[in-house]
Amino acid sequence: MFDVLDRQTRLTGNQKKIIAAAVIGDALEFFDYFLIGFVLAFLIGPWKLTFGQSAIVLLSSGVGAILGAYIWGWLADRIGRRKVFIGTVLNFSIATGLLYFTPENGWIYITIMRFFVGFGVGGLYCVDLPLVQEFVPARKRGWVGGLVTCVIPLGVGLGAVLGAFMGADQWRLLFAIGVLPSLLVLLVRLWVPESPVWLVRQGRYEEARKSLAWALQMKPSDLPLPKAPPAEPPKVSWFELFKYPRSLLVSWLGNAGAQTGVYGITLWAPSLFVLLLKVTPQEAAKMMILLTVMGFIGRLSFSYLSDKIGRRSGGGLLGIGAGILTIVAGYNYDTVLLGVSAFWLLLALTFFFADGGFAIVGPYAAEVWPSHLRTTGMGSAYGFGGIGKIIGPLGLALIVGSNNYLKPDVPLPQIPTAFLYLGCWFLMAGLVYYFLGLETKGKSIEQIDKELATT
Repeated sequence: MFDVLDRQTRLTGNQKKIIAAAVIGDALEFFDYFLIGFVLAFLIGPWKLTFGQSAIVLLSSGVGAILGAYIWGWLADRIGRRKVFIGTVLNFSIATGLLYFTPENGWIYITIMRFFVGFGVGGLYCVDLPLVQEFVPARKRGWVGGLVTCVIPLGVGLGAVLGAFMGADQWRLLFAIGVLPSLLVLLVRLWVPESPVWLVRQGRYEEARKSLAWALQMKPSDLPLPKAPPAEPPKVSWFELFKYPRSLLVSWLGNAGAQTGVYGITLWAPSLFVLLLKVTPQEAAKMMILLTVMGFIGRLSFSYLSDKIGRRSGGGLLGIGAGILTIVAGYNYDTVLLGVSAFWLLLALTFFFADGGFAIVGPYAAEVWPSHLRTTGMGSAYGFGGIGKIIGPLGLALIVGSNNYLKPDVPLPQIPTAFLYLGCWFLMAGLVYYFLGLETKGKSIEQIDKELATT
């Protein structure tokens, strides 16, 4: 049955609908997730927050994302991709909407609600990519998987644009807007059927044939039913992940390195622009627009490179490029070139690799696992990598001085050391991808399953 899918040369309209639902979901998901970076820039002065308090606010969503990735990812292999897709969207959008009711000086309330935002975000990222991959042919899987992640910087960019035009006392409106992604559930219900790969694993072959036939826009009777149905659906266990040590090392360490670096920079960048460059929160939000544009261009480029040079080389390029540029940016935080901050320009170049490389990081973390463990494995990788959402923002705060207040007159001689710390995480990810990675370029899901079974 899936041979018909892999012989396909052009995507159908229904396949494009599935991709579009995932694309919109990722954009709105990370709009909600990164809103806090822009809101924090408005709060650091009036609420007199220290680096330590700010780091707790920023890393709370990372804790939630770790648990969400593990639990939602496991559920997607147990009860299906579509149900989990809907559940995660409602999870993060409602939690973001509740932040509208944040009391004055309520950084603890924000911390709690951000935990639940992260819980939902960690789950959606681990289900929509595998779902899309299971509906497209092998030769297009790298490009399409990368394309789904390409709009994530646009979600961050939307937050930057809104933050640039918000008044200092209107930051709650950003959270109110964050509840709108819940409308995406309607699109999912209309456009996204259950994954045929998951249905086959459950022995529900007639449903799988109908699902794939809908995506390919052909009659179900024109698709052959799979042979040799299993006696019962396979059980999903986290312990089974350890049967695939190379998949575990590559996806876990690769995610940890990339997430530590990119979240450490992205969540702190608006506040650092205010602090280091003496700009207003609105101006800092405008400066973030360039970074998100570069991230978008990077994701398009890495989506193309994913099927051109392969996942291993693409992942290596991400880590080495982002690592070197992050370190250089840190050592030039107070340098000015022709009246323009070199720190800002270098971070924009960094985002081409750091953010752009996630067009490989996410899809690849699903590809290296057998089909019955795909979302469980990706969830475990994204969850383990979610440690980076904690140690990235927290590491910078501790190196700079967690008791320091975020005020423009605070000297920060440890900024180069903090960015050296983040850059080394990128470099580690690049080396892991290049030297330990499994090449999945051009291979069907069935081929990958067979290779993993033999190793």
